[in-house]
Formats: sequence, C-alpha cells, structure tokens
Amino acid sequence: MKTYTPRAIEIERRWWLVDAEGEVLGRLATRVASLLRGKHHPRFTAHMDMGDHVVVVNAAKVVVTGKRLQQKKYYRHSGYPGGLREEDLARVLERQPERVIRQAVRGMLPGNRLGRSQLGKLRVYAGPAHPHQGQRPVPLDLQRPGGIASAAEPAEEVTA
Repeated sequence: MKTYTPRAIEIERRWWLVDAEGEVLGRLATRVASLLRGKHHPRFTAHMDMGDHVVVVNAAKVVVTGKRLQQKKYYRHSGYPGGLREEDLARVLERQPERVIRQAVRGMLPGNRLGRSQLGKLRVYAGPAHPHQGQRPVPLDLQRPGGIASAAEPAEEVTA
C-alpha cells in the first residue's frame, strides 16, 4: 500500500465568511487558522498549502476576556533608534481592529514561507461589508459543535 500525497492542482479551495461579532478573540483565531491551514480537509498535508480563503467581518465587535484590554500590549518598531512603539489592546481595537485578528491568526500559523502564504488568504474587515460577494463565501457557524462544516452547506444527496 502506497502513501497518497495530494498534488497542488488537486486542491479545491473554498471561501468562508466568518462573523466575528460577539466571538472571543482566541477561539475565533484558532478556527480561522485551522481553515487557513486546511486541517479540516481529510487529505490534510502539513507541508502543503491546503487551506481555504477566509473573510472575517465585524472585526471591531470581537470580545476579549479578563483584563486583556488594558494588559495586552502590541509592539512595532520603525527601524530607527528609539523607534519602539507600544499600544494596549483597547487602543488598537478602536484604531485598527483588523490588525488584532490578523496578529492573533498569524501567531497560530507556521513561521515560514508556508505560513506567510496561508496568511495571504485571510481578509479581515472592521464592519459587515466586504468586496468578496463574487466568490460566494459560505457563512461559517462558529457556535456549531464538532466539525468545521457550516449549517449553510447543502446536504449530500444519497441515491440508491
């Protein structure tokens, strides 16, 4: 028996629409990272980009638990001496809510070329509007226990 490895042309990519309103940041980022990596596919291969495209809307309405709004810090550096800037989560959420979700998902992906290509399939928007209607993204129900499958997916027909 031989081991099957899928080829790049055999990978079918889907588009998912995730509504972040009322979702906990870490739990949302975990599910999105899993979709981007392709871990929900039965033929998942860790060294290949098997993931789907994910559109996250309502990023400004994400929820964080505990005292993270004041205690969690985001850092960036300009590259110049003394150029380190620090902001807390509350300030970043009001200024750039897309950055919060992108950084959380980025931390859950591999830190190499593969992770960067997977992160390129993530689109995050602060409000409910997005320009990806042409791709017909399937709404993902994050509250559904079990698998990644959405309630909006058509059921497979069984013919006897």
